[in-house]
Amino acid sequence: MITSQQLRAARALLHWEQKDLAEAARVSLPLIQELEAVPGQLEAESRAIDAVVNAIQSAGVSFLDGNYSSPGGPGVRFSQPAGTNVDTTEDETIQYREFYENDAPPGAGG
Repeated sequence: MITSQQLRAARALLHWEQKDLAEAARVSLPLIQELEAVPGQLEAESRAIDAVVNAIQSAGVSFLDGNYSSPGGPGVRFSQPAGTNVDTTEDETIQYREFYENDAPPGAGG
């Protein structure tokens, strides 16, 4: 179940105002305000909650149920890494050119 805290956090990750979420989910602004105002699990018509959750997920944010991968409780995170396209060259990322080429067989670290 999604909580009002997760809803606010997801909206913050997206830099959305409440009206932006309402437009994306095609629900009323008062509904978003009501969902976020009451602490705990979201309580509304399931179709409305589904629309809100789908709008957030379509925008690139996932909801975590608290049992996902580590302790910490329910939360949100970006679905895809932000900025996976890095505009750099090897000249900008390789500090020691002499260590760029491997001179030993795989597994010969030490």
